[in-house]
Amino acid sequence: MSTAPRIAAAKRDWGHDEAGCTVLHIDMDAFYASLEVARHPEYRGKPVIIGVGNRSVVSAASYEARQYGVNSAMASSRAQKLCPNGIFLPVDMRYYRAMSHRIFEEVFSRITDRIEQVSVDECYMDVSGALLRWGSPRAIGAWIREQVVSRYNVTCSVGIAANKLVAKMASTNAKPNGMLMIPVARHAQFVQMMPLRGIPGIGPSLEKRLNAWGVNSVADLARMSLESLEQATGSAISARGLYQAARGLDGRPVVPYTQEKSIGAERTFDADTQDMRQVCSMLRWCCDDVATSLRRRGFLARKVMVKLRFPDLSYATKGHTLGCPTDAASVLYPQCANLLLSMMGMAPESAHAISLTRPVRLAGMSASGLVLAEEAVIQPSLDDLLEENEVEQRAEISGGSAQSQTHSARLRGAEAALDAVRRKYGNNIASFGV
Repeated sequence: MSTAPRIAAAKRDWGHDEAGCTVLHIDMDAFYASLEVARHPEYRGKPVIIGVGNRSVVSAASYEARQYGVNSAMASSRAQKLCPNGIFLPVDMRYYRAMSHRIFEEVFSRITDRIEQVSVDECYMDVSGALLRWGSPRAIGAWIREQVVSRYNVTCSVGIAANKLVAKMASTNAKPNGMLMIPVARHAQFVQMMPLRGIPGIGPSLEKRLNAWGVNSVADLARMSLESLEQATGSAISARGLYQAARGLDGRPVVPYTQEKSIGAERTFDADTQDMRQVCSMLRWCCDDVATSLRRRGFLARKVMVKLRFPDLSYATKGHTLGCPTDAASVLYPQCANLLLSMMGMAPESAHAISLTRPVRLAGMSASGLVLAEEAVIQPSLDDLLEENEVEQRAEISGGSAQSQTHSARLRGAEAALDAVRRKYGNNIASFGV
């Protein structure tokens, strides 16, 4: 569910010169809510909100619900106050993913294999190789929209441009159920009529920093020099990206296959808590869940990040790069516990404290920097090397063979054995105490 700003004046005819406009951005309209309406026709025309429970947040809302001020990431309890007659439904990710797979396979893939899927309801498409058959990018966009609505009773919006940035901004401003093509010669003009938040990647924090420099729109951004942008953002990389974006430029190619970037798990507590043990217990569960997913998918993670959401729905994250890639909860959890203390401004020796410095509504963690386990080179830690050396020395003294595993290897082996038990008897049959 996109909350990016839209400009009514942008939704117009920008011209018919299609030369170079070979990138499409396709974004499903209120996807989760639309799918629920598709399988429950009696909900059509009514405010449908995905997210049930006083402790949950809104995952999606139909356009009828948005008229009441309901948006994604809003607390469901607030959504109920804004829209008391709304139809509140639980998230059904299995259904949403299944329908997404069908749409991509049965419609999008009939155009080209140059598809970069960004999320369950969004993708970029490079149609340069498909134009010989289809004639024009507009014809492709129109066919996609017609097929999606006729086959699945949901709608999508399509942006057409010469690059990913402008195509995405075009689809945003075409919503709902529209199509917008921006000729190459109009890219800069189109982008510069937008507010700062219209550029993907500019969030509240960066917007505030730019506002402090007198930059309140993309047009203002385009008037800044690269040097001034570096000073404003504090990052040469961010400055170059913004400098290009403000001119409607984007050199990123459409990448047909995007390797999974991260695997995470999070849960909301039944009540806000400052209990250290309760939050740590949740992080242990998340680490176990993520580690199991890593092993099942054949990945190792190089980075770990902890996420906390607070009672006012604000959130904080903090990450750390691991010394060695891992797929073991026994490695992930201690890192998460240390990150938790750091986020709370508590010293490492506070690990046995009973209370955190502020209440927490939700806790979770994610593993990123993923590499295929079969391709990764694992360098033993200093502790492992010392333990292996000690085992060898004991074997030499006793005249036996050094076949004992290190402590970390034994823990990982235990987790892998637990995977087999869960596959046979169910995920909730046993848990690993980290």
